[in-house]
Amino acid sequence: MKFGDDLPRSPHPFRDSAIIYGCLAVLIVVIATLTGGGFAKAVAIAAAFFVGATAWSWWRVRRRPQQERGE
Repeated sequence: MKFGDDLPRSPHPFRDSAIIYGCLAVLIVVIATLTGGGFAKAVAIAAAFFVGATAWSWWRVRRRPQQERGE
């Protein structure tokens, strides 16, 4: 049994992941700005993080039905 198997699955897993990654991207920009980092550089890094993380989540959500069938 894996951790979290007893939790109900979200009907919108990709949307939920995108919201979480969006919040984390905003947090990257806020922390970088508050610590004296460059705003433009922080936005670029946060955007790259968001795109990469949501792409990974999309790939994992698409693979889930195959894994459940045992392929």
